[in-house]
Amino acid sequence: MKPFRQQNRVIINYVPRVEPAPPDHALKVDGYRDVWMLRGKYVAFVLMGEKFRRSPVFSVPEAAQRWAMQVRQEGEIEE
Repeated sequence: MKPFRQQNRVIINYVPRVEPAPPDHALKVDGYRDVWMLRGKYVAFVLMGEKFRRSPVFSVPEAAQRWAMQVRQEGEIEE
């Protein structure tokens, strides 16, 4: 059998950035709880404790909101 081509490839996990607040130039997207428009893309900011977790960049607001809901659920499990 042939070996897999990218056998020793490093797996990269996204670690959410921790920020004190969404930046001033971010615009809140109407109809979504945690989604902000940042440089033409959608980013979710979720308040966890006293800090905000920032999502990766998404091209649609629904994906950013799904990420926020998932992070919020994982945070409830950890506590």
